[in-house]
Amino acid sequence: MNLLFLMTDQHRVDTLGCYGNAHVATPHLDRLAATGTRFDRFYTPTAICTPARASLLTGQAPFRHRLLANYERNVGYLEDLREDAFTFPEALAASGHRLGLIGKWHGGTRRNAASYGFEGPDLPGWHNPVDHPDYLAYLEEHGLPPYRISDPVRGTTPGGNPGNLLAARLHQPVEATFEYYLATRAIEHLERYAAGEKPFFLATHFFGPHLPYLLPDSYYDLYDPALVELPPSVAETFEGKPPVQRNYSAHWAFDTIPIETTRKLIAVYWGYVTLIDEQIGRILTRLDELGLGEDTSVFFTADHGEFTGAHRLHDKGPAMYEDIYRIPGIIRIPGAAPQVRDELVSLTDCTATILELAGCDPSPAVDSRSLVPLVKGETPRWPGELVAEFHGHHFPYPQRMIRDDRYKLVVNPESVNELYDLLADPHELANRYTHPEFRQVRARLMRRLYELLRDRGDNFYHWMTSMYDIGVSDYDPSLSAFENDDANADTTWTATADPGATLTETP
Repeated sequence: MNLLFLMTDQHRVDTLGCYGNAHVATPHLDRLAATGTRFDRFYTPTAICTPARASLLTGQAPFRHRLLANYERNVGYLEDLREDAFTFPEALAASGHRLGLIGKWHGGTRRNAASYGFEGPDLPGWHNPVDHPDYLAYLEEHGLPPYRISDPVRGTTPGGNPGNLLAARLHQPVEATFEYYLATRAIEHLERYAAGEKPFFLATHFFGPHLPYLLPDSYYDLYDPALVELPPSVAETFEGKPPVQRNYSAHWAFDTIPIETTRKLIAVYWGYVTLIDEQIGRILTRLDELGLGEDTSVFFTADHGEFTGAHRLHDKGPAMYEDIYRIPGIIRIPGAAPQVRDELVSLTDCTATILELAGCDPSPAVDSRSLVPLVKGETPRWPGELVAEFHGHHFPYPQRMIRDDRYKLVVNPESVNELYDLLADPHELANRYTHPEFRQVRARLMRRLYELLRDRGDNFYHWMTSMYDIGVSDYDPSLSAFENDDANADTTWTATADPGATLTETP
């Protein structure tokens, strides 16, 4: 089985026609969804580029692989996976697959994609590396003009400095864009692989639609801003929310930008999505022309989402909202009937799926479940909840989240916790954590999150033991040997009826 893995960066799921957007033209991804399995509740394990990509590479949750931050904003975490870490390309290479990766790597600093056996140009960093020698050679070979932008859009930071660049006009034809270049290189790899006898895994990782949105006029102005309905959460007040969210809004200078500019930015983001869809269409068309369609499983997903003004925020960060944690997820396996699934699944599950399709042992991907049974229309037992985590960006900021069919609980140790009723409040404007009528929901989710983290070995659960109502504790949270001598051999630890009270000794 060949595998084609298509990935975007910072991609909102609600920008795709197959996920319900009536305005944005995404015919190629819509066709992929119509001929494959579209997962409606597909989530990233963490809404930050490098840790999410490392989870895909290893099949492990971020706390386990420990690559917890993007190196550009790293605040002391690891910058590369450990040398002994399992990665799926290692297993695929051992099974005889050729490995290609075209586009964004962002999986470490010292070790690049080639370190894991991938062929393709080395394209480091978080944004389009428009000064890369291979891209410059591509422009020269095709007589295309160099990169140049104008009309930058940015706000003003609290310190009075210009804010991050959000968008600008790109003075190049579409054939000169970095997105077109990446699709061209991916097609060249497909053609080489088609001429060989080995099965292949080919990933194409676009750098967009991550901000800044740098587009030719034909895409920058493709969509009328009047079509844009601002996200309801643009009315966010941050009342009853962790203060860091208000600070992050100021960092992204949202309130210094006119609301009509925000509307235009969303329209430009849509144009970026259409540009990428067209390049994905070129790759999929060539796959069929080469006669590889019937022998190739195709994946499409993203590393995480993007705010684009939702909750008065841009980019991503220390807020576990659906805007950045729910991502597109489409898989087409030859012979499997088209369908839509609503199980709670994760980007990390792609690892075990890739391994199964390649005929490899999935056991090292300890936090990953194969999606093959779901894609084949089966009904296996599947967890009714999903866990995600965050460790910081610009500064350390630990968070854990559990989401079930209706509710989401976010634990923020330095601040207030959050509880959202996603049925009654899909835009997550009202934090219900302290509301008495949600006491049972809060207690149930807190206990379940505690159990899942404890069973995983995520030591975040130690904080939960002492600080929240997790029921009866089954261990001494001091992690000492003080109570384990012979004189105290018959002592056990139990919780009192009052969840706010301390633990008591019971002989």
